[in-house]
Amino acid sequence: MLPQGERARSISGRPEGPYRAIESVNGLAQQAFEDVDTLDKLFLHAVKRFGQAPCLGTREVLCEEEEMQPNGKIFKKLVLGDYSWKSYEEVSQTVEFFGSGLAALGQRPCDTIAIFCETRAEWMITAQACFRRNYPLVTLYATLGEDAVTYGLNQCGASHLITSTELLQTKLKGVLSAVSGLQHVIYAGCGSVCRADYPQSLTIHSVQEVLELGAKPENLNVEYKRPVASDLALVMYTSGSTGRPKGVKMQHSNLIAGMAGQCQRIPGLGSQDTYIAYLPLAHVLELTAEISCVSYGCRVGYSSPLTLTDQSNKIKSGGKGDCSVLNPTLIAAVPEIMDRICKNVNGKLREMSVVQRTLFKMGYNYKLQQVLRGADSPLCNMLLFKNVSALLGGCVRRMLCGGAPLSASTQRFINVCFCPVAVGYGLTETCGAGTISDSSDYSTGRVGAPLICSEIKLRDWPEGGYTSEDKPHPRGEILIGGPNVAMGYYGIEVEGENENFWVDEAGQRWFFTGDIGEVHPDGCLQIVDRKKDLVKLQAGEYVSLGKVEATMKNSPLIDNICVYASSDQNYLISFVVPNQKQLTELAKKNGIEGEWEELCNHAMMEEEVLKVIKEIAVTSKLERFEVPQKIRLSSEAWTPETGLVTDAFKLKRKELKQHFIKDIERLYGAK
Repeated sequence: MLPQGERARSISGRPEGPYRAIESVNGLAQQAFEDVDTLDKLFLHAVKRFGQAPCLGTREVLCEEEEMQPNGKIFKKLVLGDYSWKSYEEVSQTVEFFGSGLAALGQRPCDTIAIFCETRAEWMITAQACFRRNYPLVTLYATLGEDAVTYGLNQCGASHLITSTELLQTKLKGVLSAVSGLQHVIYAGCGSVCRADYPQSLTIHSVQEVLELGAKPENLNVEYKRPVASDLALVMYTSGSTGRPKGVKMQHSNLIAGMAGQCQRIPGLGSQDTYIAYLPLAHVLELTAEISCVSYGCRVGYSSPLTLTDQSNKIKSGGKGDCSVLNPTLIAAVPEIMDRICKNVNGKLREMSVVQRTLFKMGYNYKLQQVLRGADSPLCNMLLFKNVSALLGGCVRRMLCGGAPLSASTQRFINVCFCPVAVGYGLTETCGAGTISDSSDYSTGRVGAPLICSEIKLRDWPEGGYTSEDKPHPRGEILIGGPNVAMGYYGIEVEGENENFWVDEAGQRWFFTGDIGEVHPDGCLQIVDRKKDLVKLQAGEYVSLGKVEATMKNSPLIDNICVYASSDQNYLISFVVPNQKQLTELAKKNGIEGEWEELCNHAMMEEEVLKVIKEIAVTSKLERFEVPQKIRLSSEAWTPETGLVTDAFKLKRKELKQHFIKDIERLYGAK
């Protein structure tokens, strides 16, 4: 009989592992459906099962209007209609036309093709066309800077590029002349493009033109060879949090295995589900989530962070955000998005009367106890949380969170006010797969047990003080092994760049993640540190920057924070993006007035925020050397567009250091 609650175990019996999920102790899963071993087979399998059911949905843009804000500024807002849907069979037909059109434009099997585009239905149609025709798809984040885009396009050597009207007319204008080998640019979206604005060596097409070309009988009826499991499916460029982005090479078999593991942890996934797609499709979390949903017959409705909810920046006052119209049942998110949701709800709570807040708190605490017991509270849901859950459409049954650590307070809040949260851990190099928490596991701070497609080992890191002999639980650098581990980095010839990939004596691939994990007795993993985030101070103490940042972000006063440490100093400093409403209220209490930028530059406000940071440090039991001693307030939010965070909202420490270099010199004392 299995020990109560055991979710994974060490198949070697040793504390370092390897650890496998209980369901896959005797062998790792490689695919979800029999004889479905490539991505094109996976989609055609779904088309056969779900034919006329709705597959991909896009919301109609009725018009764009200017709206005056309370501060006198004018913002452009969207007036949106309903979602229009393509069925599985219609999507499959469009995929066939588009793939045929690309072939007519000279795209050849096994030659790379690039996509630099926002999340939208055309992105997924392009991907499926490439999977079907054996065109390895190179993905680039839509928020990458010009240098990174130029580097990626030149390195991959693609002759065809798919983009959008907006990106073609903005970011790509200064890039295309520096890209060699590119012959065709295909854009999705409305509006006309002036071909004369681009190099004469390029031919510019709309997606519609390529579809019409592909639909011609002389092009459509040309036979072509489908891919096999070992063929290259994707080259996914990372978001570049540390220097230049790297292109991770993924075979069809890698992605098929990874998604088999992911889907096994989402109970009841099927045609009754609706998934809202708004994260970057160039991120492995979003891409595998969408393909997984389509594989099981879900509807996928496209959105964006600017139109997601009724309160989103691009939604006109009184208009409905995409969640309110689509009523999704499944949502994927990164911690930054979940933190924002929680802060929005808490902001509304502070506007309520004392009686309303007291009732909400009593109901919250009661339901939290029920949730921790694995139960629910229908009465609290109806009386207290119905309006809160309506912020995301009111039908969400499960959220998947990945990309970075999720704070315990945010996870509990989402669990109580909205739905259960599945917390996952994976990397681009492991096709997004690694671990996902079980639907019955309501613990916080952990990322679940290994998926049925992968196994985990711990490697000692004595310098950081982590070994498999640590008590109460073994710790070490996380190694992920399995059929989901990618093949390495594209075009990398520099010695050492591919050393993080390793093949063992049995022929299984492993990836050295650089993350430090701790395995609990039930086989679940907790991320406790990151090798690159560990800095040694002047006096010899090691500080985990990520740990300090995660602790500080629990404060409603702090929207974002980057902790900085120098090895020739004995204390930390930090850069803080304060919550505008909270800081303004704090300023009023201290008799300080001024515009937002003036408040952030005010020395007294720095001191007040520093007091809050030190209070958090005490209650969280941080060591003295882990507490920032000086801070700089940032009036500008850090978004992927600013280049200071990745698309998954991970901090770009190198860019942040450069951005705040003068403040670093000031806070440490110029040398």
